[in-house]
Amino acid sequence: MINKNTLASLSLASVTVLLGACRNQGDAQKESETLLWNFESGQIPAAFQLENAKAELVNSGDGSALKFILNSKAHKDAGFTIAPETPWNWSELGNFAFALDIANPKPSSVHLYVTATDTSGKTHNRNIQIAENSAGTYFMELKGPDLTVETGMRGNPPSWNTEYQDIIWRWGDKQLDLSAVESVKFSVAGVLEDKTLVIDNVRLIQPKSLDENYLSGLVDKFGQNAKRDFVNKVDSVEQLREIASAEQSQLRDTPLPGRSQFGGWADGPQLEGTGYFRTEKVDGKWALVDPEGYLFFSSGIANVRLANTSTITGYDVDPSAVPQRDENDLTPEDSAGLNRVPLPAVATRYVSSPLRAEMFNWLPSYDGPQGDNFGYRREVHTGAVERGETFSFYRANLQRKYGLDDNAELMAAWRETTVDRMLSWGFTSFGNWVDPGYYHMDRIPYFANGWIIGDFKTVSSGNDYWSPLPDPFDPEFVKRADITAQQIADQVQGNPWCAGVFVDNEKSWGQEGSIASQYGVVINTLTRSADESPSKAQFVELMRDKYGEIAALNRNWGTEIASWDALAEGVDLTEFSDPMVTDFSAMLEHYADRYFQVVRDAVKNYMPHHLYMGARFASWGTTPEVRRAAAKYADVVSYNYYKEGVSEKSWQFLAELDRPSIIGEFHNGALDSGLVNPGLILASSQADRGKKYAEYMNSVIDNPYLVGAHWFQYIDSPLTGRAYDGENYNIGFVRVTDIPYQPLVDAAVEVNSNLYQRRFGEMLEASADAQ
Repeated sequence: MINKNTLASLSLASVTVLLGACRNQGDAQKESETLLWNFESGQIPAAFQLENAKAELVNSGDGSALKFILNSKAHKDAGFTIAPETPWNWSELGNFAFALDIANPKPSSVHLYVTATDTSGKTHNRNIQIAENSAGTYFMELKGPDLTVETGMRGNPPSWNTEYQDIIWRWGDKQLDLSAVESVKFSVAGVLEDKTLVIDNVRLIQPKSLDENYLSGLVDKFGQNAKRDFVNKVDSVEQLREIASAEQSQLRDTPLPGRSQFGGWADGPQLEGTGYFRTEKVDGKWALVDPEGYLFFSSGIANVRLANTSTITGYDVDPSAVPQRDENDLTPEDSAGLNRVPLPAVATRYVSSPLRAEMFNWLPSYDGPQGDNFGYRREVHTGAVERGETFSFYRANLQRKYGLDDNAELMAAWRETTVDRMLSWGFTSFGNWVDPGYYHMDRIPYFANGWIIGDFKTVSSGNDYWSPLPDPFDPEFVKRADITAQQIADQVQGNPWCAGVFVDNEKSWGQEGSIASQYGVVINTLTRSADESPSKAQFVELMRDKYGEIAALNRNWGTEIASWDALAEGVDLTEFSDPMVTDFSAMLEHYADRYFQVVRDAVKNYMPHHLYMGARFASWGTTPEVRRAAAKYADVVSYNYYKEGVSEKSWQFLAELDRPSIIGEFHNGALDSGLVNPGLILASSQADRGKKYAEYMNSVIDNPYLVGAHWFQYIDSPLTGRAYDGENYNIGFVRVTDIPYQPLVDAAVEVNSNLYQRRFGEMLEASADAQ
C-alpha cells in the first residue's frame, strides 16, 4: 500500500504512475497473477458498464489507467460493473482472489461496495475504503479455506501473507459458482459528494502462502489485538490508570454554556414548557422541545450498556445446569447482561469450539480476579456455536481502571464518568439502549426502550433477518405489547428526563426494489390459512369488503380463485398485475397500521406524557406503506441509516410525511483501531472517522424534518465479535479499554458545540432584525 501522506500534494497523473508501482510491488511478492485487463490498448473495454458515472483513459506517464468520476452527489448510487460477454470460468483455479490497483486522488476517502455475482444470482458482497490521496492493490478472496469456516466474527483477520489490502467480507454467499461468474460491481451509495477513482491491472491473484495461525492468539488479556500495534494500546494496569486519570481531570459535569439543565437551547427562544419532552414545528423546522420549553436537538450515543460487550469464549457447560428462559421474560437474549451461570454449572465446563478457545491468550479462572466477567448465552443469532460461555473484557478493564470489584460501586463509577463524558463532549442525550441504571440520575435526557416478545403468531416478509414479524391482529400480541409498555413505565416512573420510548428494532417489514420484496408480508401471508393466521383473515375481509364478489377480484387481479373460502385457505401468487399491487399496498398498510396503533395505545396508556419513537426502521426493511403507518401513530418516526450522510435524493419522503423524524443509528470505523473489521461504514483512519461523523451530523442538523441523530455505539464491539451475532466493529467512541478515540471526540465536540446555532441560528437573526 502506497503511503497516503506521500500523495497529498500529487497530481492525478502522479497518482496513476503509482498504480504501476502497486503492480511491481505485487511482482516482488511472487504471488501468481493472471491479468484480465489493463488499459494499454487505448480503448475502454466493452465489459465495463457505468451507473451514474463517467469514465476516461488517463496517461499515467508509464501507460494508461482508467479514471471514473462517480456522480454520487446527485444520485443514490454510482459505480461501475465489470461484466464480460461470456461469464468467467474460474473453477479450475486453486485458492485465488479478484484484484485490482485503485488510486484515490481526492482529499476524501471512498467507501466502496464490491459485489461478485454468478449466473444463478448468488452474490458475494464486500466493502473497502480507499484512503484519501492514496494508491494500493485490493483483493477479494473468492476461493480459500477462510471462506469455509464459521468463526463467529463478522469479519476475520487476513489469512493471506501479503501486503495487499483484503476487501472485507460483508454478507451474501461466501462460495459462488466459480464456473459461471457473471460480474463484479464496484459502487458507492449514500454519499454527499462526487468521488473519483483510478484503476489499473485488473487481475486474478493466488497467494504465495497462507497464515495457518491467523485465527490463533488474537486477543491479549485486555481484550486488544495481540498481533497489531496502535495508538493507546495498553500494556499494563498502571498505564490504563494513568490515561484514565489524565482524562478525568478534563471532564465537566454540567451541560455546555447556553444550554438548559435538560440540554435545550437556553440562549434561544423559550416556548411552552409542559414538564415533558414534546415536538413542535418552528419556522418550518420540526423540533423537540425540552420540559422547560427550550428548543432541543437530540445528539447522542446509543447502546450505552454492558450487555453487548461479551464475546463467545469457545467453552460451554452442561445445558441442563443453565436456567432457561421464562415464558414471561421480556428481555431478548442479546440484552440480558452477563447472564452468569450458577457455580455448580462451572464444574461441567468444557471446550465446545477449539477454534474460538484458541483465539484468546488469556482468560481468568471463575474464582480469580476478573472471573466475575464470565457470562452465558443460551442462544445466538449467528456464530461458531449455538450457545456458550461469554466473557466481557470491557467490564474487566473497568475493574482494573477503577480498582473496584463490588458491582454496585463499579457501575456507579462507570455511569458517572460516562455522563461526564457525554456532557463534556457536548451531547444532549443518550440514544436507544441505555442501561436503566442511568434512568434516574437526572443528569442527561435518555430514551427508554422495550421489545415485544412472546408466544404470539407471526408473519413473514421473506427476509426475517432478525426474526419474523409479529401478527398484530393476534390478541396475544396485544397482550404482550401491553405488558411491555407497563414494564417500561415501571422502569421510567414518569421521569421527565425520559425523552421518549423506542419499541422494537429493525424489523423486516419489506424492501423497495421489487414487488416480491416490498410486499412479501402480503404475498407470503396470502399463502396461509385464515384459520391459523389472523392477518390472513384480515386481508381476506379487506378484499371481500372492496370487491363483494370473488369474480370481481378475479377480473381485477387476472386470477381464477374459486371462492372467498379458497382465498381464505391460501393462494400462491407468482405473477403480479398493477391492480394486484394496488391491493397488496392496501393490505400492507392495513397490517402496519394495526401494529403501530397497538403499540402506541399501549405506550400512551402507561406513559401518556412521553413520546412514542416508533420501531427504528432499517434502510433494508421499510416501505412507503409502513412509513405512512408509522407517521400516523408515532410522535417521532425513527430510522437507522448506515450511509455517509442524509441527502435529499434518498429522503424526499420526509417532506411527504411531514412528521418529526430521528436517526436512531449511524456509525463508521477504521482499521487503525486494532480491530479487524471497521463496521458498516468505512473510514481510512481515526481522523477520518471524525471527519465523516461531522459530515453525517451536519447533514442531519440541516434537514428540517430530523430532530436528532444517535451514533451506534458507545463501546467498540469485542475484537472476536459480540456474543449474539459476531459483530466485531470499530464503532465505539471508546475502546475495549474504555479509552476514548480523541479524533472522534474532537469532531463531536465541534459539531455539538455549534448544533443549535446551525439548526436554529436564523431565528435569532430574524429576531434581531425585527428589533
